[in-house]
Amino acid sequence: MGATDAAGAGATGAVRPDAVVASLRTAILAGTVEPGSAVTEALVSETFGVARPTARIAIDRLVSDGILEREPHHAARVKRLGRDDIADLFAARAAVESAAVELLAGTARVPADASAAHERLLGLEADASYWAIDLAFHRALVQGAPSTRLPRLHDQLMGEIEFALAQVDAHRLRSTREVAAEHGRILDAVAAGDAALAEHLTRSHILASRDRLLAHFDTQHGR
Repeated sequence: MGATDAAGAGATGAVRPDAVVASLRTAILAGTVEPGSAVTEALVSETFGVARPTARIAIDRLVSDGILEREPHHAARVKRLGRDDIADLFAARAAVESAAVELLAGTARVPADASAAHERLLGLEADASYWAIDLAFHRALVQGAPSTRLPRLHDQLMGEIEFALAQVDAHRLRSTREVAAEHGRILDAVAAGDAALAEHLTRSHILASRDRLLAHFDTQHGR
């Protein structure tokens, strides 16, 4: 992990917990800190030049987000997604997002943030990292749905979704062009007000990533 001058340092030089959370999250999602690695208060404190209480807050936040995991009396570790974790996470994600997009299509209105994310994805090079834009696209669709509860449910899954999408991207399990094409079809269905098609395309899109990640997991574990 590398320390950052980012956003965290104020006029007094103190680093805010949010800045430490952001930097630590970035390091984990980029694979700099590998799954299973211990993330201790001492390590975070030394790396980012912060006091132990600030390090503890950052670790607790990432445990809450599902990116770190911690057992009683043990240091937090970067989460390892097992096969059952992957299947369960993507099932939950597909249920929430497809329901949200179905409601959104009922309005026949494409959220501006979703369109903007799609345009950014289309502008990427074929081998560029895309997971952050992919995440922004899906979040914009859910946030745009005429529902107060589905976005809250989605937010509860966001940390683990982010972690899983970063792995799909890192292992090049889906191409930028493939993902962009599927996003485009989802937006077209929403704009046309075709709720059934929008729901189906969203679910299929999410489960395709699940299937690629599960296949990769099986290959890595000799299944």
